[in-house]
Amino acid sequence: MNSEWGQIYKSLGATPIINAIGSVTMLGGSTPVPEVKEAMELAESAYIPLMELEEKAGSAVADLLNVPAAYITSGAGSALTLATAAFMAGDNDDYIQQLPNTTGMKNEILIQKRQHYWYDRCLELAGARLVDFGSEDKTTKDDLERAINENTLAVHYYAVEQNIDPNALSLEDTLEVAKKHNVPVMVDAAGQIYPLENLGKYVRMGADFQCIAAKYLGAPQSTGLALGTKEMIYKLSLQSFVGYEGRRIRGVGRPQKVDRQEMIGVVAAVKRWMSLNHEDRLSKSETMTMTIINGIKDIPSLDVSIIDNVIGHMPFGLRITPNSNANYKAQDIVDMLKAGDPPIWTRVSVTGKNDDFIDIHMFGLNDGEDVIVADRIKSVIANKNN
Repeated sequence: MNSEWGQIYKSLGATPIINAIGSVTMLGGSTPVPEVKEAMELAESAYIPLMELEEKAGSAVADLLNVPAAYITSGAGSALTLATAAFMAGDNDDYIQQLPNTTGMKNEILIQKRQHYWYDRCLELAGARLVDFGSEDKTTKDDLERAINENTLAVHYYAVEQNIDPNALSLEDTLEVAKKHNVPVMVDAAGQIYPLENLGKYVRMGADFQCIAAKYLGAPQSTGLALGTKEMIYKLSLQSFVGYEGRRIRGVGRPQKVDRQEMIGVVAAVKRWMSLNHEDRLSKSETMTMTIINGIKDIPSLDVSIIDNVIGHMPFGLRITPNSNANYKAQDIVDMLKAGDPPIWTRVSVTGKNDDFIDIHMFGLNDGEDVIVADRIKSVIANKNN
């Protein structure tokens, strides 16, 4: 490992780690690729009115992704919050400044009971309420029909192409019912960045809005994209931090700032992603995955398997499961890896089924760290067995 590795953190007394979890916010989310870093550095040479830059950068992204309109936000979570505010207040400046007080506005967002997830909290920050429809077992079109009322603001859909839930109401059916009642549909597609058709796919299907986490494309982790109809993105822009300052209208998005370098970086990241040789990208991820698998597959107390999915932001990877020969649990592996030097961060996967396994992804691993991870797993389990 390079002697300079993590030195900038060590100089502060902080401990750098090897990230074997993947692209997660708590570990820094992403490392901007060289093309993005170069574009961001060039952006430092001049100042520019950010209302204009948001418009021009959004237009460039929209053209690249074949959607009507786009807007650069402070992460996908920010896009969800701004979109919710936009649906509630529209272009009414009095309502924009009234939020999060929603008096006089529709404020209920319908979400399938089966689709609650960690980040739906972002939909509530502007003052909206989440209202469940369907059951924990299944969601039908009739469930959505019955749930829509005079206070329904929008229907929210959580898109996970990697593991489509057969008992959830599909986006196609969601759009059919919602559009019949003139209710907007918003889609969280933060990690749906491959195959390339998924970028803007849900808007092209008829959704009014979808979000993307730009960190997955090689942009800074603090950036995201709102995609949608021109009307929707315009209303979202009124809620943003540049609308707050440029129009002097106090929308809820003021804390969610994006700097000019980041905006340029997002455009560069999207351009690169749309022209990238993804076969090479996937091949590298698969090779690193197999390096770890081949390094630990002979451990008698572990079952090891490849995650061969290529959809979304974290392709390939491996799953390790302590078997009947193990005198330890997955959490013990996590703790032992984290206690090493340097610490290797993994985590027990949470499925709600009391499963005891760890998924390791390549997204956050630097070249050569796949070998370190494999060697460390062998070492900690050998020590556990002694």
